[in-house]
Amino acid sequence: MATSHNESSRKVLITGVSKGLGRALALELATRGHTIIGCSRDQTKLDSLQEQLSKSSLIQHFLFKLDVKSNDNVEEFAQIVRKEKLIPDIIVNNAGLAHGKAKIWELDARDFDNVIDTNIKGTANILRHFIPLMMHNNYGIIVNMSSSAGRSTHADFAPYCSSKWAIEGLSKSVAKELPKDMGIVTLNPGSIYTDMLVVCCGDLAAKFQSPEKWAIKAATMILDLTPADNGESLTVNNPRELSSM
Repeated sequence: MATSHNESSRKVLITGVSKGLGRALALELATRGHTIIGCSRDQTKLDSLQEQLSKSSLIQHFLFKLDVKSNDNVEEFAQIVRKEKLIPDIIVNNAGLAHGKAKIWELDARDFDNVIDTNIKGTANILRHFIPLMMHNNYGIIVNMSSSAGRSTHADFAPYCSSKWAIEGLSKSVAKELPKDMGIVTLNPGSIYTDMLVVCCGDLAAKFQSPEKWAIKAATMILDLTPADNGESLTVNNPRELSSM
């Protein structure tokens, strides 16, 4: 089964698709002939992405405005996807937030809640409503975007680190619950020049590689995943290479 999925065009659901890594990955996968099902809170950026996708690919792609923090929104999204026969072969839980440098007692409670609700609950909402759809199809690969902050700790970023450590634990636990024809992994993308890295690192962020260059490597890695990778913590390294932590 894994071989046939590797060789065919697949439907890939990407959250947080309108900018950064999600947008770059969507465009890269689309140019390779895969169908993108994307979601984001920003309709303007979704519209511009739809225009880009239509220029780079003859395939019809499907973009939806929604907030993954809302379980009701995600449930409705899943129902639409099922009715339109768009059940994904691959899910990339990419939607995430970071916060500026601050000690835990200095960070506004609303900023803390936004990070936790988006990074953890948003991922959980997608899993809750889409895993049953994938199980019905007897196949599915789920990639939960992690971070080096989910495998080490950093002062002044406790909430973000906590959210990514939670993603690691959530993924490994869910891996034990999935049927044998499915797999879930975490993927540390490395340091990429995105808005999120700017929030964390300021001007230093510009020294890192672009999302577009990253997406060339990441797309190959994600497409090569099979249920045999279930439960792994992976890192984007060189093309065609996955490093297991």
